[in-house]
Amino acid sequence: MQIEHGVFLDLETLDRGDLNLSPLKHALPQWTFHDYTTPDQVVERICQAQVVITNKVVLDRQVLLAAPQLKLVCLAATGTNNVDLEAAAEQGIVVCNVRDYATASVVQHVFALILALTVRLEAYQRDVREGRWHASRQFCLLDHPIHELAGRRLGIIGYGVLGQATAQLARAFGLEVLVAESLRDGSPQPDRLPLGDVLATSDIVSLHCPLTPRTKGLINAQRLAWMKPDALLINTARGAVVDNQALAQALRERRLGGAGIDVLEQEPPPADHPLLATDIPNLIVTPHVAWAAVEARQRMVDALARNIAGFMTGDITHQVNG
Repeated sequence: MQIEHGVFLDLETLDRGDLNLSPLKHALPQWTFHDYTTPDQVVERICQAQVVITNKVVLDRQVLLAAPQLKLVCLAATGTNNVDLEAAAEQGIVVCNVRDYATASVVQHVFALILALTVRLEAYQRDVREGRWHASRQFCLLDHPIHELAGRRLGIIGYGVLGQATAQLARAFGLEVLVAESLRDGSPQPDRLPLGDVLATSDIVSLHCPLTPRTKGLINAQRLAWMKPDALLINTARGAVVDNQALAQALRERRLGGAGIDVLEQEPPPADHPLLATDIPNLIVTPHVAWAAVEARQRMVDALARNIAGFMTGDITHQVNG
């Protein structure tokens, strides 16, 4: 199939001048790259395009109907919620995503959060900056208890590619891995444990499940209360899997040992988001960057180019709407 013109609607979400875009540029004769696209600019920008790449820009039914030449939508992401897949299928538009490109990046971020919380990195760095080490009578500070990971338990909720890779690295640290039962179906899972058991017995809980009606608000006030008072919660999955107001309260009341959060239910978050308050102890919030290592983003560029090439040769991969 002869395809000439492609439009990337939000390149800034992927590249800040540190990637090699040549694989993508060579995939089509003509490209228009936009760093950022507002909702009222979408129709004008894609109305003549045959290929559209989007990460976070929404392509709903109305927008897709206004793009009669559109043949392929490439998602610069794994999630598909920004595109009306049914409307795309009705119009013969193929939608493809990119999968498993950021596994190493996400897993190392999970352990960056776990290690920082476990060794109380931020607290000790703050003590040094505020002069407490300089003023100490002893050669070291012992004000914030530090634990070893070896011999402790890591509970994993969501055991796909990311969950399994996290488990593999966890074992290298000497952690015992507990895997929660799947939340997708009721098939027998002899090697997995009920969710309640995982929450109640784990020293660290790491979330890797997709956001579905069943997982929305999964870690709520009741389930947080099941966790050990010194346990850590790590969320690099989706923000809405956690009731973040309940999490903030649990941390303030010292009913949870700490949390490392890379995703929130609204991004960018409002200034008054409950987890952005400055008085919450042992909380690290990072701005949805677990996936964003340079190498992972380059793999994304390369995968987008392969999806376009596959579409043109009839060897379509990672199609999500058919």
